[in-house]
Amino acid sequence: MIQWEETGTGVAAADAAGNEVTVRAPDWKRVRGGRALGWPADATVAGVATELSVPASDASVAAGGARTPLATGERRRLAAGEYVLEAGGALDVRVGFDGPAVVERGDRVTVTFDAPTDIAIGFRSDVRAPAETITIPKTLDGVATAVTHAAAAHRTTTPDRSARHQRSHPPQFAFGDAVDVPEAVAAETPETGVELRLPRSLADLFVAAPLAYYLGAEVTVEAGVAPRLRAPDADVNYAFDSLTVEVPELLARVFWLDCLVRTAVPPEQRRAVPAREPGDVTLAEHDLLDVLDVDPVAAYDATPADRLATYLDAPFERVADDLPEWHLSMHVAPSLDHVETLPFLLDRLALVYPPETAALESEELLERTLDDFYRGPPGPVASVEMLKPKLRDGRWQGWLADGTPIDVFKSQPAAYRNHLDYQREHTEELSVAVVLNDRSMTGEHEAVADVYEAHAESLPMDVSFFEDLTREELADVLGGHYEFLHYIGHCEVEGLRCADGNLAVEDVPETNVETFFLNACGSYYEGVDLVERGSVAGAVTLRKVLDEQAAKVGIAFAELLVHGFPIETALRLARRRIRMGKDYAVVGDGMQTLSRTDGDGARVAHVERDGDGTCEVTYEYVAADSHGCWYDVDAAASKPRLCGNPTEFEVPAPELADLLADADHPVVVDGEFYWSDEAAALLRPSVRDAKTGESRR
Repeated sequence: MIQWEETGTGVAAADAAGNEVTVRAPDWKRVRGGRALGWPADATVAGVATELSVPASDASVAAGGARTPLATGERRRLAAGEYVLEAGGALDVRVGFDGPAVVERGDRVTVTFDAPTDIAIGFRSDVRAPAETITIPKTLDGVATAVTHAAAAHRTTTPDRSARHQRSHPPQFAFGDAVDVPEAVAAETPETGVELRLPRSLADLFVAAPLAYYLGAEVTVEAGVAPRLRAPDADVNYAFDSLTVEVPELLARVFWLDCLVRTAVPPEQRRAVPAREPGDVTLAEHDLLDVLDVDPVAAYDATPADRLATYLDAPFERVADDLPEWHLSMHVAPSLDHVETLPFLLDRLALVYPPETAALESEELLERTLDDFYRGPPGPVASVEMLKPKLRDGRWQGWLADGTPIDVFKSQPAAYRNHLDYQREHTEELSVAVVLNDRSMTGEHEAVADVYEAHAESLPMDVSFFEDLTREELADVLGGHYEFLHYIGHCEVEGLRCADGNLAVEDVPETNVETFFLNACGSYYEGVDLVERGSVAGAVTLRKVLDEQAAKVGIAFAELLVHGFPIETALRLARRRIRMGKDYAVVGDGMQTLSRTDGDGARVAHVERDGDGTCEVTYEYVAADSHGCWYDVDAAASKPRLCGNPTEFEVPAPELADLLADADHPVVVDGEFYWSDEAAALLRPSVRDAKTGESRR
């Protein structure tokens, strides 16, 4: 959401997080219905000016589909023609204009015209927050209407829509007495010619919503109708036998082919190259278009309906296994209580499945019976009755339904609402609170402190340390604003243990801790209550855990979190430090990351050592917002790959050790977790000291 206003000497804009930008134009005059920008933006305004300037951390000028960077200190004379200035910063600004003009980059980027000139200014923000709210009655027709208009978030209907920054956040859904679609939402809802007809079933609406949203389909419900996807102008009439099976398959087909098409088409042949995307990348998967006999330029230029027809005709089964597994699947109970959460799941482009459970295996049943064995001093731990979801395709999976799941994160509607509140609390530093409420765990406290201190120089961070807090003092910390709380101590049935008793989170009126790790025995219910009272996500334990194991998980979790890993992935990797990994779980939005992170990206290497000294290496890129993007691993000496597709190569252990010594990411060697420098030391061959005869590395 971006709000803008005229200043008298230009235009100022701000997003939901408080990021601001001012376009200075001394003789600015707004013109209603003036020049169109023609490029995707969150907010636009047209006017006339002879000069304008805008701040920029990077800048470029685009003409005819080609973009050329503008270096600091550069002055460029532009001839007659149509141009777009792109200025990146806290808010991205795009200015459309006709030459002749002079563009100069100093402290700001300045454009000067020979005479008053029609210009269009567009603003874009990376902050993902709904700009509008669609109000609907509690009816199936109302839900269908809301899902139809969710596609107003698309900045384009070309294959560029597969880039996440070409989709803003869908509007919020709210219940009321009648349908109320804001004028701006109705105007931005694309007319794609694609229709999705469904029976009158809330469960079917939930399952079909991600596909309808991505395709920009008009959704209708009718009693007794068989599910069907139609595009009459393109002769598409696709009947579903099973929505649960075919919707995910069809969405994957359309999305991944969009990704391949958008990256295969040269920049000069694209209508608007997405920001931060060069458009001339050669992916390892581009050859799949030849297998499918899909012409990327023709597919890019086609209407949404004709492109859908092309994709449906392609023999996708030939290449399906060569494309990434879907990133996120959500198990969602089809309840009206969850309708207002749908826009947040659509923003993640999550698949939606009805929740189903499977029988716990004998080993899992045994672990659950260990609860009584683990209970002991200092007090009884709250027991958790676990269930096992029927897992679907998806690298991450969440459970938005009753019960306590294992192997997936336990999501809550409050998590997504709370996230919007924190986006409005703009801060310059990463605020962290570390609470030690048990002296026997001082080792974890000191190690975690070292983690944050190691990143303090490169990552703006304000870390506060607390020890032996009383109930009132801990309640004050929970009510203060911290982006991350790391609690080290004990948790009992009565709540988190404090110096003067126990604090139950349900007794705290409101919390202002965005994310957390309650590294305490049986902290699950306290974590759930934290999310209900204001938090977004956190890591918890399902039963009593040993102090030494808890310390190993806590230290690794903190390191991964500040490196940009989503909470779910950070905990999944950190659990590899111990054997009882299923003792830990995530509550809230497991895809949440810290707003400011360090390191070279959320990537992880898996290494399997052969007996001959060769290592089989598999690299993954696991950032929460990487779906549809690509990554490159220099050591692989291969083409970039779509995120979710691993890069695999073999290398002698000494060479891999040299590579990892200069890296800064987690490495899983033969199933065990290490940081890259630890893995490098492990993989270096031992040499024998000539004087002592001892082995050293």
